[in-house]
Amino acid sequence: MAGSKKQAKATPKSEARKKRAPVAKPAKKTARNPAGERPAGEKAKTGRPTKYDPAIHPALGEAWAAAGKTDKQIAEKLGIAESTLNLWKIEHPAFSESLTRGKAGPDEQVESSLFARATGYSFDTEKLLVVSDGKDLGSHVERHPIVEHCPPDVTACIFWLKNRRPDRWRDKQEIEQRTIEPPKLELVLEGVPPEAKP
Repeated sequence: MAGSKKQAKATPKSEARKKRAPVAKPAKKTARNPAGERPAGEKAKTGRPTKYDPAIHPALGEAWAAAGKTDKQIAEKLGIAESTLNLWKIEHPAFSESLTRGKAGPDEQVESSLFARATGYSFDTEKLLVVSDGKDLGSHVERHPIVEHCPPDVTACIFWLKNRRPDRWRDKQEIEQRTIEPPKLELVLEGVPPEAKP
């Protein structure tokens, strides 16, 4: 028969398992809770213990963030999933603050580089010239200091303005359009003599 499903036979053991009520595990006995009783509404903690170490991980996270690593790369270096890193940021404010402090330096450096690229900049460099010493005398290299200029980059300008002045530089401009109703025919014809009215 097409479309029919096989049903497993119920055995006495499987029936007995279905009838059993789930058993709640008792809470562990601790110094705060010598009787091992769980307060009302508190769930038992399950899963493996966290790898988070407050003495090590904030410093590592800040150093790697300062080196320009992304959250995904930091998680890989710590040997955890990115979702675990995000959980640590929520559960451990000191860890989250250390990542924020570490990311501030590289972010400012990139921001100032973008600004320089958008506005243009000059820098000192050297130009190497090979100068002939005369016929059959060979040549030598001379170093001449020069100032190079990088003109403003249009793409950097657009990126900067779209982020810093979104009200004026968005791709999609919001334009308010109003329609003005024409005056009613009766009001227009008020001063017209009756023989001239249509």
